Amino acid sequence: MILSLVAAADRHLRFTDLGIDPVAIPIRLGSFAFDIKWYSIAYIAGILVGYWYLLKLIAQPGAPMARRHADDLVFYATIGIIAGGRLGYVIFYAPDMFLAPLKILRLWDGGMSFHGGAIGTSIGIILFARAHKLDWLRVHDYLSCCVPFGLFFGRIANFVNGELWGKPTQVAWAIVFPRTPADVPRHPSQLYEAGLEGIVLFALLWWAFWRTKARYQPGRLTGLFMGGYGVARFIVEFYREPDAQFYDPNNTFYGLYDVLLVKSGVHMGQWLCVPMILGGAYLIATAKGRRQRVESIAGQQSVA
Repeated sequence: MILSLVAAADRHLRFTDLGIDPVAIPIRLGSFAFDIKWYSIAYIAGILVGYWYLLKLIAQPGAPMARRHADDLVFYATIGIIAGGRLGYVIFYAPDMFLAPLKILRLWDGGMSFHGGAIGTSIGIILFARAHKLDWLRVHDYLSCCVPFGLFFGRIANFVNGELWGKPTQVAWAIVFPRTPADVPRHPSQLYEAGLEGIVLFALLWWAFWRTKARYQPGRLTGLFMGGYGVARFIVEFYREPDAQFYDPNNTFYGLYDVLLVKSGVHMGQWLCVPMILGGAYLIATAKGRRQRVESIAGQQSVA
């Protein structure tokens, strides 16, 4: 099997032939050298485009917050993304880092976890809503509609970095990524995720917000986001190579991973999606019961 895949590698596109450089802007000033990478730009682009779209959403009648709240919300959400994303990565994917805590601060070492970032952002939204006496669930609904932008840019950045590649395959669109075991063609799973978690999920939330009354049923949009992301990620994980650190016998937590991941055949990303899918289904099913008259905070109309 491996030999056939190696032979097939010569017939597939090689990532290096794309001419993609993970570094967007190299800065060289004498002895000072600093690189601005596409991954950093992706984070910034996701926040800025999400902020722009959020302003479009809260301009509609019955919004749960006003324009004056948006800046504070973005600040709380950004802190939640960074802190939650990093701690989530350490807890879910690299708990060995707790044995050397300073490594946690090295954001470039390992990466971030979406699930951790989602938890961190939710905590940030709750703190923000309490500080401004707003309905945290409705605020969450509006922000959920903006998250797919960040997911799309982030997955494209993963592809540009040539990381988080998929499993070996011989499909026509397979790519031979650098630094992969056996140098075989693999699924470009980063692009699958960009399409499902970014484009498809955005389209679903766009339809629900602009074409239905979902925004007046607290929790429905959040539920659609959670369930939609959970299903999309669960599906793509079947084509994505599992994280290598889980299968390293030198890992302190290898025994736990062996039972939870290896023997079950389910990836960590899929396990983390299960509560998202269940939670999303619950929020959708109970949203109509939370329907109430919405008095406008932004705009001039109230919505029955």
